[in-house]
Amino acid sequence: MAGGLAILMHGFGSNGDDLAGLAARWAPDLPDVRFSSPNAAERSPHRAGYQWFALEGITDETRPHRVAQARAGFDRIMTRVLQQQQMTDQLDKVVLVGFSQGAIMVLDAVVSGRWPVAGVVAFSGRLASPAPLQPAIAPLLLIHGMIDPVIPFSESEKAARQLREAGYPVITQFEPSTGHTISAAGARATAGFIAERLS
Repeated sequence: MAGGLAILMHGFGSNGDDLAGLAARWAPDLPDVRFSSPNAAERSPHRAGYQWFALEGITDETRPHRVAQARAGFDRIMTRVLQQQQMTDQLDKVVLVGFSQGAIMVLDAVVSGRWPVAGVVAFSGRLASPAPLQPAIAPLLLIHGMIDPVIPFSESEKAARQLREAGYPVITQFEPSTGHTISAAGARATAGFIAERLS
């Protein structure tokens, strides 16, 4: 039986409720796992939702700096969720799941060495953390649609290579007919990963 906590981090301009449906879908198969899907740290200026960092004027060169700047807000939310769930000293029973901008942040949480959790799932994301990457902390599952018009799936291919070079165990799932979304197949793979990591 699996146990522990899965924390879901949404994408740019969205909110925690956007991923709460995933938790409801997984709950029957993961009865001992609790789920939390918080809002990101900042209000999005252009939408009704939230953001982990601003996209205006962002480039490949400036993105790592934006990610580094977003760490304080991310860490504040992580700390709050862990306190609420009474899991502050049990990171080995925590899995992070992120979509798009949330995926960038959950990968950064681990490769920066700040949050040594049990595992990370990154949907439709990219590795945008400042160098250097910390040595392997947790297994990673990267899932990406191959017709994603927002973040090309080649970003997850590139991330997998870099992460493996740093020693991380990485599983990839590239989906030929999936765009910038979480497919049913991706959700199933994630449920299995969570169960394995928290068993």
